Amino acid sequence: MGMMGALPDPAFWAGKSVLLTGHTGFKGAWLALWLERLGARVTGFGLPPLTRPNLFDRLGFPPEYSRIGDIRDPQALTEAFAVARPDLVIHMAARSLVRPSYLDPVGTFAVNTMGTVHLLEAVRAARDVRAVVVVTSDKAYENREWPYAYRETEAMGGHDPYSASKGCAELVTAAYRASFFGPGGHPARIASARAGNVIGGGDWSQDRLVPDIVRAFETAESVEIRAPHAIRPWQHVLEPLAGYLRLAECLFGADGAAFAEGWNFGPADEDCRPVSYLVERLSRGWGQGHGKPPDWHLSQKTHPHEATYLKVDASKARARLGWERRLPLDAALDWTAAWYRDAAAGADPRALTEAQITRYAALREPGGTP
Repeated sequence: MGMMGALPDPAFWAGKSVLLTGHTGFKGAWLALWLERLGARVTGFGLPPLTRPNLFDRLGFPPEYSRIGDIRDPQALTEAFAVARPDLVIHMAARSLVRPSYLDPVGTFAVNTMGTVHLLEAVRAARDVRAVVVVTSDKAYENREWPYAYRETEAMGGHDPYSASKGCAELVTAAYRASFFGPGGHPARIASARAGNVIGGGDWSQDRLVPDIVRAFETAESVEIRAPHAIRPWQHVLEPLAGYLRLAECLFGADGAAFAEGWNFGPADEDCRPVSYLVERLSRGWGQGHGKPPDWHLSQKTHPHEATYLKVDASKARARLGWERRLPLDAALDWTAAWYRDAAAGADPRALTEAQITRYAALREPGGTP
C-alpha cells in the first residue's frame, strides 16, 4: 500500500449507504460533504446545529439528507436506521467540549456513553450494517501528564466528565464487540477512533480556541487565552476524517475483523505545539493585507482542570492503514486562516470547503502543497 492508500477510495464509497451521526457538528459537516463528494448516499442523524452561524447550514445540504434526532432516544435511532438501511455507520454525535461537561455531567454521560450504547443496540438490530466507526477522543486515555504519546493499548480513563464519558464509550464499544459482534454474532465489524484537537474553517463553537481567536480577529479585540503553554495534538479536520474513512473501508473488506479495534489519529510530534504558537501563527495568516492582527492576553478567571500535556501515537494507523498526516501544522493553520478570511470577505462557504477537500485529496505527499 503506497502513500495514496491513505485517501478514501471513491470507487468504494460510490453508492454506499452511510449513516452519519453528529452530521450537524463541525467535524460532521466536513465529513458529510466529503462523503457526498465521494458518491455515498448519506443520512445524517443529530441535533439541530448548536451555534449561529454554523458550517452545516452554510453548506446548504438538502432537507431529505438530514434526520434531526437525539442519540439519547433509541426510538429515533431505530427509525433513522430503518430509513437509511446503512452499509456503514460513522458515529460522531457527542458532547464535544471539556469545560461544559463540568456544568452538565449527567447530560455528558447520557450523550457520550449511553448514546454509544443506543447506537450499538440499533446496529445489532440492523442486519445490513457491515462496518461501524465509533469516534471517541484522545481524552479517553487515562492522562498521566507524561511527555510520551499514548498508544492504543494504554488504559482508558478520564479526570473530567467529558474525558471519562469518552473512556466509557471506548469500554462500551469493546464490550459490545466482544459480546455481540464476534464469530457467530452480528456480521458488522466495529472499531473506535481517537483523534486529537482538530482545527479548520467553519468551526464557530463557543469556548474553543480557533473560533475564539477568529471572533477576536473579526472584532479587532484582544484574544483571551486560558493556558498559553498547554500542548495539544493539533491537526486539520481533514486528517482524522481521512483516517475514519480509510478505517471504515478496511473494516468493510474481506479481512475486516483484523481492523475491529481501537485506532489513534494524531499529528506528528513536531505539530504538538502550545496554544500561544497557534495564536501567533493564525494572526499572521489572518493579517495578510488586513493591517496589524490583534494580540492576546492571559485569562484572569479561575478555570476547571484541563490536561496540560496530551498527544497520541498514530504509528499503528500509519503502518496498517497507510494513513499519513498530510498537512504540517503551519499549513493546517494557513488553510484555516484562509478559510475564515475568505468567508468573512463574502466567499461561498461550500465552495471554500469543497476546494480544500479537493486540494487535500490532490496532495501527492505530506507537505501542504499539491
